[in-house]
Amino acid sequence: MTSHLVTPGIILRETETKEADKILTVLTRDLGKVSVIARGARRKGCRFAASAQLLAYSELTLYKSKDWYFLNEGATLELFPGLRRDLELLALGSYFAELTEAVSGEELPAPEVLSLLLNALYALDRLHKPQLLVKGAFELRLMALSGYEPLAEGCVYCGKEEPEEAMLDIRQGVLHCRACGEKGMGLSLPLSPPTLAAVRHALYGDAKRLYSFTLGEEPMEQFAQVAEAFSAAQLERDFRTLSFYKSIKI
Repeated sequence: MTSHLVTPGIILRETETKEADKILTVLTRDLGKVSVIARGARRKGCRFAASAQLLAYSELTLYKSKDWYFLNEGATLELFPGLRRDLELLALGSYFAELTEAVSGEELPAPEVLSLLLNALYALDRLHKPQLLVKGAFELRLMALSGYEPLAEGCVYCGKEEPEEAMLDIRQGVLHCRACGEKGMGLSLPLSPPTLAAVRHALYGDAKRLYSFTLGEEPMEQFAQVAEAFSAAQLERDFRTLSFYKSIKI
């Protein structure tokens, strides 16, 4: 007898296969990241078609056969309609999904990562937070949750809590004074005081208030640049969805 598991999950990636099927990469609350076959998901009238689309958050009924999970039923919980009506927001949400997939281990439950992704999409969809603010905070907190947290409490060399002309070494993941950093061999980017405060908030602040801060235009751009560069340096890869997002932002 086949046993079924019911778990909430969000679709990180969808791949069309065969005539009407999809292979889904799903981040679930109970199983972590899993690959799921959704038979007939592209067929007109499929009862779980809405649950099998990118960024859909649903209550999923799965069953396992050999090494594969299969989608049996799906009840949508949140489709983030505002993202689906805006190409820029949808592209940014897709990047969040690809980045999340990159740092998530197979069948390793990570409820904090799931909550982080859902809250980021909600911040874009319902709260209308600035894209660069959400993007930077999401990237930094995701890196921290995934074991790549930078040391940003003070200069790693001299120990000053407020480094002089603060810089973040994006390869070594350490904060330092500009002068102190000359001793290192990394690649560092400058942080103005407002940007440093934003970085610390993203890393150490209350998860429920992660996007509850403001930045001026220049610090916002610097914050976004540092967060993106740090994520790329730590993971040592590019992201197709990020390239697309940037292409339509120009």
